[in-house]
Amino acid sequence: MASIRTAARRISEKLPNDVVILSAVRSPVTRAFKGGFKDAYPEDIIGPVMAEAVKRANIETKDVNDVLIGNVLAELGFAKTGRMALNHAGFPNSTTFHTVNRQCSSSLQAITHTAHSIMVGQIDVALGGGVESMSRNYMATRGIPQDLSPRLRNTDVKDAKDCIMPMGITSENVGERYGITRQAQDDFALESHTRAAKTQKKGYFKSQIVPVTITTNNEETGEEISTVVHSDDGIRGGLTLEKLAKLKPAFKENGGSTAGNSSQISDGAAATILARRSWAEERGLKPLGRFIGTQVAGCAPDEMGISPIYAIPALFKYTGFSLEDVDLIELNEAFASQALYCVQKLGLDPAKVNPNGGAIALGHPTGATGARQLATLLAELERTDKEVGVISMCASTGLGVASMFVRE
Repeated sequence: MASIRTAARRISEKLPNDVVILSAVRSPVTRAFKGGFKDAYPEDIIGPVMAEAVKRANIETKDVNDVLIGNVLAELGFAKTGRMALNHAGFPNSTTFHTVNRQCSSSLQAITHTAHSIMVGQIDVALGGGVESMSRNYMATRGIPQDLSPRLRNTDVKDAKDCIMPMGITSENVGERYGITRQAQDDFALESHTRAAKTQKKGYFKSQIVPVTITTNNEETGEEISTVVHSDDGIRGGLTLEKLAKLKPAFKENGGSTAGNSSQISDGAAATILARRSWAEERGLKPLGRFIGTQVAGCAPDEMGISPIYAIPALFKYTGFSLEDVDLIELNEAFASQALYCVQKLGLDPAKVNPNGGAIALGHPTGATGARQLATLLAELERTDKEVGVISMCASTGLGVASMFVRE
């Protein structure tokens, strides 16, 4: 009862120093190497999304004090090209820029860091988000450091060595250790695609998506070709269990993880405008929601996917909320094995988890996924007239992150 009373108070209370969300938008998420952004650079994708985030917040670019963008793979951590994209999108030099990399949770970490800067009075308005062009950068590293210290490469410390274990093998470990069968993984994947296809068909994604124009040059004629990417292209509406069952294991002979029940390698971007409530109220701005808090927890690197089972309870302890207070959960589907285990272990209601599908259907542009989840979460809370939402995901090396937001 104490938790419920605390939660009710936190939902109803509106304090001047609250961190509120003024907008949360995303680009379409497209298949790497073959989708709508296959010829785009990360700065091509994030620039229009940042500009639209400001527009939908009903503020001006000069109002944004600082920008933090999550990115995992781009050269130099996206630091230079990100600043270029910011200026090109119309932000003044007074708006500062930096990047963060906490692997798959990078953009959620960006939102958290900017929220904390507002909380402590360092700034009043920020943009937090993320971007990834896996088409451009994924094959260059495949997530394995190319210049790793020989001392670490040859370490006898298991947990240290496991930090560079391929993600697919960690998925297989979860499936084997916790009894998540191939059939269960395929069932979970089909549900993700089915939900996403229904949502897309009904047009529910449109309010959160910013169409992005990509310009390329015809190599033979030199002619510029402009294409507008306006929707996610990884969703498979006609998928069946029979089709999923025909796919070969992707990472291990006789394994359970396949290309069909793992997250898609994708390109995309997302951005969120956060502000101090007093600043927003002085300008007559109506928030979409409120940032409540974030918690990070660790687990063994060789089963990194289960980390939300530690991060989500830590979030509840920190915020005073409980699972019963939560209306919707965006749980990143890195692999069906780990997502399904997290649902089972935490006792989550499957109907509340990823009601619009997850990364298996929508795709997983690593640096952008957390902010993409926030755009999806806030839109669904609004559409269904619900209040409390949680976003959580695993990240490589065994990190779990969970954040809570309340709709206003």
